[in-house]
Amino acid sequence: MSAQTFTISQLAKEFDLTTRAIRFYEDMGLLTPERAGLQRVYSARDRARLTLTLRAKRLGLSLTEAKDILDMYDSPRDTVPQLQKFLGVLGAHRAQLESQLAELQANLVEVREHEKKGRAALARAQKAARTA
Repeated sequence: MSAQTFTISQLAKEFDLTTRAIRFYEDMGLLTPERAGLQRVYSARDRARLTLTLRAKRLGLSLTEAKDILDMYDSPRDTVPQLQKFLGVLGAHRAQLESQLAELQANLVEVREHEKKGRAALARAQKAARTA
Protein backbone atom coordinates (compact mmCIF):
# COMPACT_ATOMS: atom_id res chain seq x y z
CA MET A 1 0.00 0.00 0.00
CA SER A 2 1.26 3.49 -0.76
CA ALA A 3 1.57 6.24 1.82
CA GLN A 4 -1.86 7.60 0.87
CA THR A 5 -3.78 4.33 1.02
CA PHE A 6 -4.49 2.01 3.91
CA THR A 7 -5.70 -1.52 4.43
CA ILE A 8 -8.54 -2.30 6.80
CA SER A 9 -6.01 -3.92 9.15
CA GLN A 10 -3.85 -0.79 9.20
CA LEU A 11 -6.82 1.42 10.08
CA ALA A 12 -8.07 -1.04 12.68
CA LYS A 13 -4.67 -1.06 14.37
CA GLU A 14 -4.18 2.72 14.15
CA PHE A 15 -7.59 3.55 15.60
CA ASP A 16 -7.82 0.56 17.95
CA LEU A 17 -10.96 -0.71 16.24
CA THR A 18 -12.05 -4.09 14.99
CA THR A 19 -12.21 -4.69 11.27
CA ARG A 20 -15.90 -5.43 11.84
CA ALA A 21 -16.41 -1.89 13.20
CA ILE A 22 -14.71 -0.41 10.16
CA ARG A 23 -16.90 -2.51 7.85
CA PHE A 24 -19.94 -1.26 9.80
CA TYR A 25 -18.85 2.35 9.21
CA GLU A 26 -18.51 1.43 5.56
CA ASP A 27 -22.04 -0.04 5.55
CA MET A 28 -23.30 3.21 7.11
CA GLY A 29 -21.77 5.12 4.20
CA LEU A 30 -19.15 6.85 6.33
CA LEU A 31 -16.27 5.23 4.44
CA THR A 32 -16.06 4.38 0.74
CA PRO A 33 -12.96 2.29 0.09
CA GLU A 34 -11.85 1.21 -3.34
CA ARG A 35 -11.44 -2.49 -4.08
CA ALA A 36 -8.28 -4.23 -5.19
CA GLY A 37 -9.67 -7.65 -5.87
CA LEU A 38 -11.23 -8.71 -2.57
CA GLN A 39 -9.16 -6.29 -0.50
CA ARG A 40 -10.51 -2.93 0.64
CA VAL A 41 -8.19 0.00 -0.06
CA TYR A 42 -8.90 3.07 2.06
CA SER A 43 -7.83 6.53 0.94
CA ALA A 44 -6.52 9.42 3.00
CA ARG A 45 -10.07 10.82 2.72
CA ASP A 46 -11.48 7.65 4.29
CA ARG A 47 -8.90 7.89 7.08
CA ALA A 48 -9.85 11.54 7.72
CA ARG A 49 -13.57 10.64 7.72
CA LEU A 50 -12.86 7.84 10.20
CA THR A 51 -10.98 10.28 12.44
CA LEU A 52 -13.91 12.72 12.32
CA THR A 53 -16.46 9.95 12.85
CA LEU A 54 -14.70 8.82 16.01
CA ARG A 55 -14.45 12.43 17.21
CA ALA A 56 -18.19 12.86 16.61
CA LYS A 57 -18.87 9.67 18.58
CA ARG A 58 -16.77 11.00 21.48
CA LEU A 59 -18.92 14.13 21.40
CA GLY A 60 -21.96 11.88 21.69
CA LEU A 61 -23.30 12.35 18.18
CA SER A 62 -24.99 9.42 16.50
CA LEU A 63 -23.39 7.86 13.45
CA THR A 64 -26.24 9.24 11.36
CA GLU A 65 -25.55 12.75 12.63
CA ALA A 66 -21.83 12.28 12.00
CA LYS A 67 -22.57 11.09 8.45
CA ASP A 68 -24.87 14.03 7.78
CA ILE A 69 -22.18 16.46 8.88
CA LEU A 70 -19.41 14.72 6.94
CA ASP A 71 -21.57 14.48 3.83
CA MET A 72 -22.23 18.22 3.93
CA TYR A 73 -18.57 18.83 3.19
CA ASP A 74 -18.67 16.48 0.20
CA SER A 75 -21.65 18.18 -1.37
CA PRO A 76 -21.50 21.15 -3.75
CA ARG A 77 -24.04 23.10 -1.69
CA ASP A 78 -23.52 26.57 -0.25
CA THR A 79 -21.71 26.86 3.04
CA VAL A 80 -24.62 28.74 4.66
CA PRO A 81 -27.00 25.74 4.66
CA GLN A 82 -24.12 23.47 5.68
CA LEU A 83 -23.23 25.65 8.63
CA GLN A 84 -26.88 26.10 9.62
CA LYS A 85 -27.37 22.33 9.69
CA PHE A 86 -24.10 21.81 11.53
CA LEU A 87 -25.06 24.39 14.16
CA GLY A 88 -28.54 22.87 14.44
CA VAL A 89 -27.12 19.41 15.10
CA LEU A 90 -24.62 20.77 17.62
CA GLY A 91 -27.24 22.92 19.34
CA ALA A 92 -29.63 20.01 19.75
CA HIS A 93 -26.82 17.83 21.04
CA ARG A 94 -25.66 20.52 23.48
CA ALA A 95 -29.22 20.87 24.82
CA GLN A 96 -29.40 17.11 25.33
CA LEU A 97 -26.04 17.09 27.15
CA GLU A 98 -27.07 20.03 29.34
CA SER A 99 -30.27 18.20 30.29
CA GLN A 100 -28.28 15.06 31.14
CA LEU A 101 -25.80 17.15 33.13
CA ALA A 102 -28.61 18.76 35.15
CA GLU A 103 -30.02 15.31 35.90
CA LEU A 104 -26.59 14.02 36.93
CA GLN A 105 -26.02 17.04 39.17
CA ALA A 106 -29.38 16.45 40.86
CA ASN A 107 -28.45 12.79 41.36
CA LEU A 108 -25.10 13.80 42.87
CA VAL A 109 -26.83 16.10 45.35
CA GLU A 110 -29.09 13.22 46.38
CA VAL A 111 -26.18 10.77 46.68
CA ARG A 112 -24.18 13.24 48.78
CA GLU A 113 -27.16 13.70 51.10
CA HIS A 114 -27.52 9.92 51.53
CA GLU A 115 -23.77 9.63 52.18
CA LYS A 116 -24.02 12.34 54.84
CA LYS A 117 -26.94 10.58 56.53
CA GLY A 118 -25.14 7.23 56.25
CA ARG A 119 -21.98 8.63 57.88
CA ALA A 120 -24.03 10.15 60.71
CA ALA A 121 -25.84 6.84 61.26
CA LEU A 122 -22.50 4.98 61.23
CA ALA A 123 -21.01 7.40 63.75
CA ARG A 124 -24.03 6.94 66.05
CA ALA A 125 -23.82 3.16 65.71
CA GLN A 126 -20.09 3.15 66.44
CA LYS A 127 -20.59 5.38 69.47
CA ALA A 128 -23.40 3.15 70.74
CA ALA A 129 -21.20 0.07 70.25
CA ARG A 130 -18.34 1.65 72.25
CA THR A 131 -20.61 2.62 75.14
CA ALA A 132 -22.36 -0.72 75.28
